[in-house]
Amino acid sequence: MISLTDHAAVRVQRQLNRRGKGLGLRVGIRTTGCSGLAYVLEYVDDINPEDQCFESKGCKLFVDPKSLVYVSGLEVDWICNGLNEGFDFKNPNERDRCGCGESFRV
Repeated sequence: MISLTDHAAVRVQRQLNRRGKGLGLRVGIRTTGCSGLAYVLEYVDDINPEDQCFESKGCKLFVDPKSLVYVSGLEVDWICNGLNEGFDFKNPNERDRCGCGESFRV
């Protein structure tokens, strides 16, 4: 299960409306950074048949099978902190993050 907070769901819906298209948000991981893994988000226009689909707060979230093992239980939030704003990830599978916050390890 992957979920969005209320703030993240509003942000995803707003961006999909601005784009004028899109079915939802793809959540995945890639290998990078000091700790090894980083989150990847992209708006989905076409569904990959192998993707797992979750629905949260009226938004569809798509996850590829390879990433699902790392992001199962993930909650995606939208935070505003001074001039900085962006998605924040609360993942129960994370053991630690690198100092810059760009990557994590499970």
